[in-house]
Amino acid sequence: MEAMGLLPCAPWVLLGAAILGGSVARAGAEGSAVTVEVRGDAGAYALYRGGEPYAVRGAGVQGAAGLASLARHGGNSVRTWAVGDGSILDRAHGLGMTVALCLDLERERHGFDYDDTEAVKRQFERARRAVLAHRDHPALLFWIIGNELNHDFTNPRVYDAVNDISRMIHALDPQHPTTTATAGIDPTLARVLETRAPDLDFLSVQVYGGLAGLPTALAEASLEWPVMVTEWGTIGHWEVPHTPWGAPIEPTSTAKAQRYREGYEQVIAPGGQFIGSYAFLWGQKQERTPTWYGVFATDGRRTETVDVLQRVWTGAWPLNRAPRLLDLTLDGRRATDHVRLRAGATYAASVEARDPEDDLLGFDWVLMRESEATQSGGDAETVPDRVALTSVRRGAGQIDLLAPEEPGAYRLFVYVGDGRGAVAHANLPFLVVGG
Repeated sequence: MEAMGLLPCAPWVLLGAAILGGSVARAGAEGSAVTVEVRGDAGAYALYRGGEPYAVRGAGVQGAAGLASLARHGGNSVRTWAVGDGSILDRAHGLGMTVALCLDLERERHGFDYDDTEAVKRQFERARRAVLAHRDHPALLFWIIGNELNHDFTNPRVYDAVNDISRMIHALDPQHPTTTATAGIDPTLARVLETRAPDLDFLSVQVYGGLAGLPTALAEASLEWPVMVTEWGTIGHWEVPHTPWGAPIEPTSTAKAQRYREGYEQVIAPGGQFIGSYAFLWGQKQERTPTWYGVFATDGRRTETVDVLQRVWTGAWPLNRAPRLLDLTLDGRRATDHVRLRAGATYAASVEARDPEDDLLGFDWVLMRESEATQSGGDAETVPDRVALTSVRRGAGQIDLLAPEEPGAYRLFVYVGDGRGAVAHANLPFLVVGG
């Protein structure tokens, strides 16, 4: 990857959209845009909206229903990965929230050729139509020009295209700033962006396990721009230990919540070069597993990470907090022990969990085949098949599991619910070998 540099260390006054420290101030009638700017000097920036400081408490949201939930838990802004029909702007505005609207540009890794001038021109015109359609909306915060375009890229002309769109936006919409979202940051990418996309107003970086090291990465890239962290969250599936058969070892929902809290408090909250952030993902998605990145389970129950985000955003915990999951074992072993089972044999599985309010906990066990996905960059994946689970309950949080007859890679999931809309979860990959 490569790192980007925008402008020298002179004071910044960058137009864009901002989020107020409390709930977003309404901008009056529809069609009344609110001016946003970045103020400050190198290493000490702040986002302003309508002339007032705006502290972004954001997340990437999946589905319209997630907006209301995000607002209830203290969020005040949402980012998108595409413009869509633009209705998210109206929904967000109705909740007193703002939107970082992403112009979804084509990616080289999907076969797009940035040397094809006609294709690049058509993309530019699509972006122009979107800007004209939404530039005056009072919920608009800033424009994201492409998401992780540096992922597996080889042609730097992609950032010529980004710069051309940024210049177009500044001509048509001087009230909202422009950025592009990169997967990480390094000196090479910084130099490409300094050279190819100097019109951008600030940098947006997306990191997972690398969040703690982001300030160092920016320093090593000699990058002093304002930075928005437009994706951050748990450690990525590519960053964790794997079993010998290639299965990534997923942290528990409780371990993830702790990582969110530490990342926010130690890196994002201090400010300085950082002007805001968007947690990933306020919703649920399949990416290696159905539980890795979403802060909600597939059935809509919230995890401990939601509680943590509310706490760091508002200073208050929810009245009912999610269960905490402390340990999961199969045959007395943890995922890091690289569990192998004999086909058709019976093994004990056990989970240890606690509830802050001592709610009565329920336990749901699910068996799935291991994902064979090789996609990267968040590309769509197929949910692995469920496998009939033959088990006998031995007590709260304990079952006797009959290993599948068919050899292969599997993953055992457990969901621990409090009966009040909250859940903890963990999973353990294992390999079935011939009996």
